[in-house]
Amino acid sequence: MGKPYSMDLRERVVAAVAGGMSRNRAAKQFGIGISTAINWVKRLDETGSVAPGQMGGHKPKKISGRYRDWLVERCRKADFTLRGLTRELAEQGLQVDVRSVWEFVRAEKLTYKKRRRSRPSKTGRMSRGVGRSGSNTAI
Repeated sequence: MGKPYSMDLRERVVAAVAGGMSRNRAAKQFGIGISTAINWVKRLDETGSVAPGQMGGHKPKKISGRYRDWLVERCRKADFTLRGLTRELAEQGLQVDVRSVWEFVRAEKLTYKKRRRSRPSKTGRMSRGVGRSGSNTAI
């Protein structure tokens, strides 16, 4: 991830625009993108500062608290699908993506296997393939 531009550059660009220079011309003069100059002036108007916003940081999980407790209980109670759990959470009042549900279920080790591992069939393959009897059918 790139680093934010320096405060000095930001202030010089905004000062040039405030002094009558167009945003487009200021961007060209200082070697930055036009949209960058526009956004810096807009940020100054809205917040009173050209300082960059926070980069990165931790975003808390949506499935927490009572939703977490409900989902753990629900997964242990009966069979489930990820889309079904997503729909049920929406009915509970929490809009999340299937990916969020999958990450939660996986982290909590609540995966549901639909079939147990079974022994291979004793009858083997039922068809010989596309070629004639006795011919080499490898592709």
